[in-house]
Amino acid sequence: MSVPAADSAEGYPVASVAERFVRARRAASALLEFPGPLPTDLATAYRVQDAALDLWPDEVVGWKVGRVPPEHEPRLRANRIFGPIFAKALWHVKPGEVTEFPVFVGGFAAVEAEYVLRLAHDAPADKLAWTPEEAAALIETMHIGMEPAGSPLASINIVGPTAVVSDFGNNAGLMVGAPIENWRAIPLEMLRCETIIAGERVGEGGAFVLPGGPIQSLRLLAENVAARGRPLRKGMYVCTGAAAGIHDIVAGQDGAVRFAGVGEIACRAYPATAADT
Repeated sequence: MSVPAADSAEGYPVASVAERFVRARRAASALLEFPGPLPTDLATAYRVQDAALDLWPDEVVGWKVGRVPPEHEPRLRANRIFGPIFAKALWHVKPGEVTEFPVFVGGFAAVEAEYVLRLAHDAPADKLAWTPEEAAALIETMHIGMEPAGSPLASINIVGPTAVVSDFGNNAGLMVGAPIENWRAIPLEMLRCETIIAGERVGEGGAFVLPGGPIQSLRLLAENVAARGRPLRKGMYVCTGAAAGIHDIVAGQDGAVRFAGVGEIACRAYPATAADT
């Protein structure tokens, strides 16, 4: 898909693009194309995200981390991107439950297996650089989780990372499951998971999939949100990146993410309406 690009951050219609994404999400209506010129850099895309956050009528209770596709890393000079998770779209799930969640009909919807971190401490608001050890010290628990990725823009991943960042990181919520006991002592290679859609295994992987694993995701997130004046807070959840791929789901389908030796999270998608936002 060809999308006009913005020539520079100066003069970019941040407020207009943010408002159109927010309006589409609140109405649960699809967008046929990116609602404006495509940002050429992540700084501009985060300006759009921040403007949309200021318009969104809900509390940020966590953040999602996504992988920048390798072909975009040199240009964007990043390998992770970030987006908010809101209180209304946070589910605490128990074994055996099937959690229903809304998807944008005509938009994008997917299931992602996630290793989820719950934070034990506030991050200092003025701390802009983090080591892996410092990031790890923020963590209270690690949980199994599922991110329902979602956007009114069906082509969001095709358009690219700056589109993803502009629309809340292509996030539509977070399901938090059981804690992983003694997780600090488990090698990343042994934290394995898989994704099931409509009864078929569609992906497998683990905490080792993203470079540096969950701790690196948290470290980079801490730096990003602090620079934006939104430092991490005690009790927030961080889903650290799709560990078994990004797998499309449509309304009416069942899905599940399974974590070796820990458990699973089962879900069912239904058509979103304005009442869901």
